[in-house]
Amino acid sequence: MDPTTDRNRLALPATAVAHSLLGARITHDDGADRVAVRITEVEAYLGPDDPGSHAFRGKTARNATMFGAPGHLYVYFTYGMHYCANVVCGHEGEATGLLLRAGEIVEGHAAARERRGFPRVERDLARGPARLAQALGLNRALDGADLFSGPLALILPETPVDPAAVSSGPRVGVAGVGGSTEYRWRYWLTDDPTVSRYRAAKPRAARTVNG
Repeated sequence: MDPTTDRNRLALPATAVAHSLLGARITHDDGADRVAVRITEVEAYLGPDDPGSHAFRGKTARNATMFGAPGHLYVYFTYGMHYCANVVCGHEGEATGLLLRAGEIVEGHAAARERRGFPRVERDLARGPARLAQALGLNRALDGADLFSGPLALILPETPVDPAAVSSGPRVGVAGVGGSTEYRWRYWLTDDPTVSRYRAAKPRAARTVNG
């Protein structure tokens, strides 16, 4: 599909784009290794309208990419040890995006295994947002990178997956209002073995945790 068409498909709120991203393929070619993942699970965040979003309290140096044009990658560092990545959606200034929660490695298995420390189970290579980012070799240097202009490449399915094959539920690890069951903004391919396990957040003072 034409990259311009795919970018236009992202120019909607993340909740409307989620089904289009399931089954999509993201490739990172850093010149030494080429790794690709098929996306099987995402979480939607809606910026200033979403208490769970990094962008809820406005634009900062950390989250500036979220306020940009669709089709770029927002990468952030969390818990002092992990990178996670979001696909920016919507229109410039809206700060809506989809956290890449899990996927299946479909190219570059050897490089992905090495980056991940050679996990015993293949399905765990990109099962979870930090694992997915690590397997793809994503870090803050790629924050703001265009997903349609190397070294990253995003290809959306020509036809979104059948809604009957998609499940939804509360987001993982989001405490407070943004983590309530009213925010069923986590979407995944039903019964896919690479989908991450759901863990409810423990009650704590409200704070933003994801893109």
